[in-house]
Amino acid sequence: MFLQRKTMRSTADYSAEINRLKEEIETSDAVLIGAGAGLSTAAGFTYSGERLRKYFGDFAEKYGFTDMYSGGFYPFETLEEHWAYWSRYICVNRYMDAPNNIYNMLFELVKDKDYFVLTTNVDHQFQKAGFDKHSLFYTQGDYGLFQCSEPCHNETYDNEEIIRRMFAEQKNMRVPTELIPKCPKCGKPMTMNLRADDKFVQDEGWYKANDRYNDFIRRHEGMHILLLELGVGFNTPVIIKYPFWQMTAKNPNAVYACINYGEACCPQEIARQAICINGDIRKVLDKIMLMENS
Repeated sequence: MFLQRKTMRSTADYSAEINRLKEEIETSDAVLIGAGAGLSTAAGFTYSGERLRKYFGDFAEKYGFTDMYSGGFYPFETLEEHWAYWSRYICVNRYMDAPNNIYNMLFELVKDKDYFVLTTNVDHQFQKAGFDKHSLFYTQGDYGLFQCSEPCHNETYDNEEIIRRMFAEQKNMRVPTELIPKCPKCGKPMTMNLRADDKFVQDEGWYKANDRYNDFIRRHEGMHILLLELGVGFNTPVIIKYPFWQMTAKNPNAVYACINYGEACCPQEIARQAICINGDIRKVLDKIMLMENS
């Protein structure tokens, strides 16, 4: 609908747009949050620099990794080394607390609203901050789940216990062989439940979350709904960004709000219904929280 049309970037007054967003959060009938990687980056989950040196200094030195993400694609020679890397990766980006409180701030702003969260993030931070798990749809998977690498069946498995053991017991960038996870049905290696190819397992929980998301949209057709997009770029715009634009265009009572450092924009067709804030998500939410408490 909008793909061939010109988009407008944020040109409005920064403070005025924050005030508009605060008012929309307060007065909307419902809030649909769409969250991308930029939100977790704003929470402190950076994949390079100090965190890379702290948790992956040995891997970085041996293989020349400059960020955690690229290291996740490296073809390690053994599963022992593969899981040494991935168990650290999952522990620091899934099971450790976020470096700052941005998810908690967001929860405080919407906890009394009728809300739903659609996210491409796989770090589980929404639920850890207090969001109702029945109001969350992790479309791209979860660092906290294993699946069969084949896959021979459509089930996923909680991995916290074994990941923590691998993290604690690894030596010389290798985990003990007996900790390597294998599929309980076919015996092949397990892998992460992350959407990387056509082998991604959409289990029963995934389909139930998808149904709840579609039900939320149906229940709020034509209503005053705030579509709040946070840190969503153009890598996978068809999951959050384009649907949010389309829902706004179809509903004159909807408001589209985008907070994104350097990529806050919307199509001209919905400009009058849009709030585009080019800035740091945490600073914007912090300003709104200060106004709430003043």
